[in-house]
Amino acid sequence: MDVATREDEDLLLDLLNTTPVVDGEHTDELADLAAGRAWAAARGGAGSAGEVATLRRVRAAIQDVVRGAADAQTLAEYVERIALRPRLRDGAVGWELRTPADETLAARALLAWAAIGERAPGRLRPCANPECCRFLHDRSNANTARWCSMALCGNRFKARRHYQRTRGTDSGRA
Repeated sequence: MDVATREDEDLLLDLLNTTPVVDGEHTDELADLAAGRAWAAARGGAGSAGEVATLRRVRAAIQDVVRGAADAQTLAEYVERIALRPRLRDGAVGWELRTPADETLAARALLAWAAIGERAPGRLRPCANPECCRFLHDRSNANTARWCSMALCGNRFKARRHYQRTRGTDSGRA
């Protein structure tokens, strides 16, 4: 049973990627309460302080699970608070998320994490660049995506590798 939408999967990825490395420094786009409220409100959330705090906790837990630093059981306390209610609409059963307003975005992100894990295990993963803290959801048929962004990490990694190869070759000539 898949209750997460593509919009929820995008929300999950957006949430996981709110802790990027910028100019070599770890940042947190939800650390500032005003910025966190704006982030949540822009994604259909309540934009409350409680919601931002919940998003931070859930984000950290999901990041640890996806990185393999924690077992999925660490998400139990958040998952157990999610309630889905079946609804019959237009002759089909749909699911209505029932959570406190401060927990709706976090619940949607958790449901998206669960759906991706069931439908496409291993497709949600950290960027292969060890200096990056972003995540990617590989939707390619081949399941070979390695970078959060080819324009950022992929290009930087390839350029660095090329530089190291050519630099090593040049030093051998002298």
